[in-house]
Amino acid sequence: MADWMDNLPDAARDYLDGYRLDEVECIISDLPGIARGKAMPASKFATQARFFLPNSIFFQTITGDWSQAAGEAGFTEPDMILRPDFTTATAAPWTADRTLQVIHDAFDPKGRPIPLAPRNVLKRVVSLFEDKGWMPIVAPEMEFYLVARNTDPAQEIKAMMGRTGRPAAARQAYSISAVDEYGPVIDDIYDFAEAQGFEIDGITQEGGAGQVEINLRHGNPVKLADEIFYFKRLIREAALRHDCFATFMAKPIEGEPGSAMHIHHSVADKKTGKTMFAGPNGGETDAFFHFIGGLQNHMPQVIAILAPYVNSYRRYVKDFAAPINLAWGRDNRTTGLRIPISDPEGRRIENRLAGMDTNPYLGIAASLACGYLGLVNEDWPSQSFKGEAYADETGDYDIPKSMHEALELFEEATAIREILGEEFCRVYDTVKRSEYDEFLQVISPWEREHLLLNV
Repeated sequence: MADWMDNLPDAARDYLDGYRLDEVECIISDLPGIARGKAMPASKFATQARFFLPNSIFFQTITGDWSQAAGEAGFTEPDMILRPDFTTATAAPWTADRTLQVIHDAFDPKGRPIPLAPRNVLKRVVSLFEDKGWMPIVAPEMEFYLVARNTDPAQEIKAMMGRTGRPAAARQAYSISAVDEYGPVIDDIYDFAEAQGFEIDGITQEGGAGQVEINLRHGNPVKLADEIFYFKRLIREAALRHDCFATFMAKPIEGEPGSAMHIHHSVADKKTGKTMFAGPNGGETDAFFHFIGGLQNHMPQVIAILAPYVNSYRRYVKDFAAPINLAWGRDNRTTGLRIPISDPEGRRIENRLAGMDTNPYLGIAASLACGYLGLVNEDWPSQSFKGEAYADETGDYDIPKSMHEALELFEEATAIREILGEEFCRVYDTVKRSEYDEFLQVISPWEREHLLLNV
């Protein structure tokens, strides 16, 4: 690896221009999307072609406790072999010295991809498309809140203080003045993103108090998932510089809208590079409708991935700018599946169900898996929904409304589990059930207020 720095991406080379590299962070995503790994001096990194990390990182719940997901061999914590993907090397511009982050892929001693690693799960799904001669393309949108520092979990989360000395205001969607309230944080986000070589397509104020949306340009699913993985850390670091927190919780503030990771989908023919969603004359193709059909038919089975925590289901509330259904419609934000206005070449399907708390690798993989099954099975969707989908009471487009219900559907999803990998699905299901059991041990203020003296 002595010449590994000769092959760094341009942004990383620019970041190091005229400086000595001090440290390298070798990282990998766990199931929640937390960066795990190790940091080492650059001189040490240069002498090693691989690194080791126990596979137990995939058995931890979000609280740090251990689930009983190790399998028949028991909890022996064997090492995985981590190999760097140098195309992901990027700056850590908030550090005091010159530091690079490098995402690693996980393998077993025989060189086989570890099926539990989220990046490997997404690569597995993308390879299924490629085997068919298809090229999946995604464009994610990231919503998050900038909030006041919250060091006591017993206290409610509050909006951050803006530059005017007032808390960030709610119900100011698309307001430029609202974004200016926390302009210094946004400036650092831009600066960090530029240093890391990431292109932001746009930043807007959303409907919540201190709620921001960042749009990314369309591209390769693995590359975009890497960027979101990096962006979450980047945004948190920018917020901390200005005495506030950035949170990607699905529903952090009572009475405010939740935060989503909308995923725009299209599929191109690998040979021609042309979209499969538009015909020769620009019309909507069978593939376009089959992809929608796959999302409608299989999305309920992957809600446990798109909405991975009990808090996630607080986002699915009528009239709070979140989807509560699997209807699809053209330029209709009340449907879970939206077809944005575009020319034929830009035709895409927006999946609005994923929360920002989903692991980006797993959320994109799950959504793509549903569309893939639709293409393969030639599923047909329902009629496009016209009008306000919130008002529909037929139940034809319902989604799971609790973690328990979602996990039951996930457990029964034979076709989805085959695509994502049965071993991954087994471990994911076990970890999530452990988290749910942990949650049930916590008594909420609502229970103390209404049940303590009244039942």
